[in-house]
Amino acid sequence: MTLAEAVRSISLFEGLADEQLERLGNIAVTKTYKKGTVIFESHTPANGFYATLTGRVKIFRTSPSGKEQILHIFGPGESFAEVPVFEGGTFPVHAQTLEKSELLFVPRREFARMISQDPDLAMKMMAQLSSRLRILVNKIEELSLKEAPSRVAAYLLLLAAGQRNDTIRLDLPKGQIAFYLGTIQETLSRILKRFVEDGIIEMKGKEITISDRNALQEIADEGK
Repeated sequence: MTLAEAVRSISLFEGLADEQLERLGNIAVTKTYKKGTVIFESHTPANGFYATLTGRVKIFRTSPSGKEQILHIFGPGESFAEVPVFEGGTFPVHAQTLEKSELLFVPRREFARMISQDPDLAMKMMAQLSSRLRILVNKIEELSLKEAPSRVAAYLLLLAAGQRNDTIRLDLPKGQIAFYLGTIQETLSRILKRFVEDGIIEMKGKEITISDRNALQEIADEGK
């Protein structure tokens, strides 16, 4: 994949003109990381932002006792750590690869120079970031207002959208997924078992196939 192709594959850059994409390609670099590599740690200077080309990256924070809380998992086409770069501060969280990953890195200094010379670029990217904020608000709503089955259903649909396939692979151990969804592992297992019994999904190890997307969507929409 060329740098130009890499830049075009990132959702944050959707709607940009060819000339803007070309300029981004001129300042961006690609980096390959092994599984389990820490990309950055919290409170370190935000010297640029990243986008996933291949593989997956988890964003997490740790409690004083060392307990890990996963905030999000980014797959191909998704960017992360943009806001600290716009703010010019430090990364508020940690980032680590879940598997071998190729990332696009956009350095802050060169990027700041670009948007200062092209306000339209900044406006278009802010629109994309605003869209992500709406998704985050929906996520908070799911965790605070919906029952556990609705949260699990929404999570499976989110994975299917991210992996662009109705057959998806659970990207984390069940215990971590349960924590991410605001429940416990036993409850998650019971919900998945019920979905299987109702013919909504099929499970084979960590692989899940959505058999009845409409039924899953109805469960995800409950409580809206």
